[in-house]
Amino acid sequence: MGLKERLKGNEGLKRFVHWLLVPSGQARPRLWVRWFVNPFYHKKEKGATIRRRTRMDVLPWNNFELGANSTIEDFSTINNGVGPVKIGRNTRIGLGNTLIGPVTIKDDVRLAQNVVLSGLNHNYEDISQPIHAQGVSTAPIVIGEESWIGANVTIVAGVTVGKHCIIAGGSVVTKDVPPYSVAVGNPAKVLKQFNHHTGEWERVQKKPSVVV
Repeated sequence: MGLKERLKGNEGLKRFVHWLLVPSGQARPRLWVRWFVNPFYHKKEKGATIRRRTRMDVLPWNNFELGANSTIEDFSTINNGVGPVKIGRNTRIGLGNTLIGPVTIKDDVRLAQNVVLSGLNHNYEDISQPIHAQGVSTAPIVIGEESWIGANVTIVAGVTVGKHCIIAGGSVVTKDVPPYSVAVGNPAKVLKQFNHHTGEWERVQKKPSVVV
């Protein structure tokens, strides 16, 4: 039986190992994990930069990857506690972003300031317990290549943004956005798409309302 299987089968041992890695009730790993475990366990490619004031709530039980020539700017928070965080090449994570896995950001992506990508939701169904005691559910977020995510955008769990999309500042994205689209609003709606036949960005036609 491997170490992972042994941990899963022994709740007491699992809690003890978790306490060794993270103080009780906290998300930030202990200093020894940040210094002696994460630099060897996680993948950071050539030319990748994590600014000094970035908060890295990164643990060894899920992956963290930062591709070549990518940057995570100051005052951002990266958390892989409930799912992996994978950032591609030539990608910039802007000032004050929050990424909570499972999140995959592909190559040549730009996230502006104060963007939130959270691949988790808190369970709430049992009204006899406080919400924080009911655990979480997860669904992956994927941001396609060459996309631009504007300032103050929130993208919720389970959403895929396609290749070469623009999400306008302040939008809340609750549904998938197809490739080569411009989406705006709360909840975000697709306003334009690129037509590969005409070579132009075209407004999406609204469906006519039905009068009964």
